[in-house]
Amino acid sequence: MKVVAFNGSPRKDGNTAILIHYVFRELEKKGIETELVQLADKPVHGCIACEKCGENLDRRCAVKNDAANEYIEKMLGADGIILGSPSYFQDVTPEMKALIDRTGYVSRANGRMFRKKVGGMVVAARRSGAIHTLDTMSHFFLSGEMLLVGRAIGVGREKGEVEKDAEGIELAKSLGQRMAWVLEKLHA
Repeated sequence: MKVVAFNGSPRKDGNTAILIHYVFRELEKKGIETELVQLADKPVHGCIACEKCGENLDRRCAVKNDAANEYIEKMLGADGIILGSPSYFQDVTPEMKALIDRTGYVSRANGRMFRKKVGGMVVAARRSGAIHTLDTMSHFFLSGEMLLVGRAIGVGREKGEVEKDAEGIELAKSLGQRMAWVLEKLHA
């Protein structure tokens, strides 16, 4: 089994990635392979509404000048998907929104091709916006008919500050445990 996580933060290896790694440790304890994709490394641009994904039905985005199709492949090859984003102005980062739009539209156009994959969400927030950020990411999972097992919220602004949020770390660990449990049940 494999879980791929997408860190939507433009700050590579920051608080969002730290929380994802806490989720990963719990998954890895159960022998589940993990992979972290940092959108800061290979960005995805927003959807251009060309609607070619609905015409071509090839499980690909027609726009091929960024990493969207690479990320679609990673999602298709995984049993579980984690979306992680810091809260930027009370919502996901533009990088995460572009990922959701591009991969989500291709999935829906191709018969909800991520259907029944297990999903989880992670948010790093300074003060506010975590719930709205979670809500935005939850639409990706729910509209794709995926199994959403929960979320983790950690508080921190400066890089590494989320490590001081004991409750946030426990939420991330719990998310990893739930995700592992559901994956094991589905693949028993």
